[in-house]
Formats: sequence, structure tokens, C-alpha cells
Amino acid sequence: MAKEKKQKKEEPLESRLFKAADKLRKNIDAAEYKHIVLGLIFLKYISDSFEDLHLALIIGRDTNEGPYAGANPEDPDEYRAENVFWVPQIARWSYLHARSKQPTIGTDLDLAMEAIEKENPTLKGILPKVYARPNLDKTALGELIDLIGDIAIGTEAAKSKDILGRVYEYFLGEFANAEGKKAGQFYTPS
Repeated sequence: MAKEKKQKKEEPLESRLFKAADKLRKNIDAAEYKHIVLGLIFLKYISDSFEDLHLALIIGRDTNEGPYAGANPEDPDEYRAENVFWVPQIARWSYLHARSKQPTIGTDLDLAMEAIEKENPTLKGILPKVYARPNLDKTALGELIDLIGDIAIGTEAAKSKDILGRVYEYFLGEFANAEGKKAGQFYTPS
């Protein structure tokens, strides 16, 4: 009789992300830690959305065809017209991902958040700028950036699958557990 191979069930994306993110926590309270992780996820989301539109604008400009014919991919108003946040060069995920192993990654992230707020007034004072804190392990932060970097969150395909919503919802539930609160006090399941 042939032996059936047991297929190893792959761990869900949300769970893998949270385990990686949890390595960062060490001596940081869960109430503070959630802002660090959710801020990165939001940054990845807006950067993915920006990059999708940026590519479409470049194609429209270069081919002079379609809805973005003659568009300027470096004009923030092109993005605002499509309800996409303008992401400055120093805040784009590709730039930050390339710097994830640098000891200055925390400062780079804080500067990225400030640059996004400066260019997008609706975000003023909302984004976390806590990545340069001395008690935040920069090596683990870089590893988390690498892991998040491998996941499309803000692309059209990801939006249709609501990857951001799934990850965000999962993280909120895990943070509620980590803080020791009852689910209803912090998080209401779907």
C-alpha cells in the first residue's frame, strides 16, 4: 500500500507576519508596539498604491495613450486626482526596503513618515514617528521590513482580495490579546 504523503499546511500570511513582528517587541509595551507595526503596514499599503499609479502614469506619458496620456508621474496632483497619497522618494517602500539593513533604518522611517505628512495634509500628526527609539531593535525592524516587503498590500490585485483588511484585522486581534484586554474593549471581530 502506497504511503500517502502528508502535506504540510502552510501557515497563514497574517500569522507569519505577526510572528515576525512580535520579535520586535522585546521591551516595548504592546500598546506602543502596535503603532510601530501598523504604521509599517500602512506605509507599505500607500507605497504600493502609489507605485501602481506611478507605473500607469509613466506608461501613459511614454505611449501618449489611454487615460494617463501626457501625465506627469512626478506631479503630486496626478495622485490626488486619483485619491492616492503622494509618496516622496525617501518614503517609498523600495527606498526603505533597500536600506532595511542599515543601522539608521529607524531614523529613515521617521523621516519617511514626516515627509508623507508634509506632502499629504490629511495625514498631518497621524503617522507614527517612533522608529528611531533606542529601545527598538533595528535588526529586527529591518527583518520585519524585509518580510512586509515581500507582500503586495496596496496593489489593485491585493485590494481586490482585501489583504490589508485581513492583515490589519488579524493584528488588531493579536494586539488586543497581547494587551490583555477583552476583545470588545479594543477589537470587535468581523
